[in-house]
Amino acid sequence: MTPLILPAIAIALLVTLGYTMVCAASPFGNCRKCAGLGFALKTDRRGNPKRGKTCRRCKGAGKRIRLGRHAYNLAHRTWRAGTR
Repeated sequence: MTPLILPAIAIALLVTLGYTMVCAASPFGNCRKCAGLGFALKTDRRGNPKRGKTCRRCKGAGKRIRLGRHAYNLAHRTWRAGTR
């Protein structure tokens, strides 16, 4: 049982550090609802794509803040408020 714990810890550490680097390098990702377009795609009667309404989730920006960056921002804001 012990030989399996060390590789599992190493893999978890690598995944966590990798995600931290991604959040630091690119804090915003594409919106999941509109796939980064900022609006919904509709099709007309012929099947040609057409612009639909603006996305309500990202408000037309097409970007969202990543979960890790959001957690970092909350922790940093709490730390700053506590040290003033």
